[in-house]
Amino acid sequence: MHLKTSNPIESTFSTVRARTKVTKGPGSRRAGLAMAFKLIEAAQDHWRSVNGAHLVALVRAGAKFRKGVLVERESQVQEAAA
Repeated sequence: MHLKTSNPIESTFSTVRARTKVTKGPGSRRAGLAMAFKLIEAAQDHWRSVNGAHLVALVRAGAKFRKGVLVERESQVQEAAA
């Protein structure tokens, strides 16, 4: 599985953007923040959870994956063979 968007932040705020166009603006800054918060909070009920959340730490550490399988570095493979 993969994400169907290349920009998840933009798709998150599309709900907020659509609502502010319909209402012709939020009125005040405080009302806008409250509206954005409540719309995003309601939208998160429809989000799919991340598959392989336990692998996020590996990705942040620089691990490489090929077709969903962790690829060991060439130097580690050569050291293990020697």
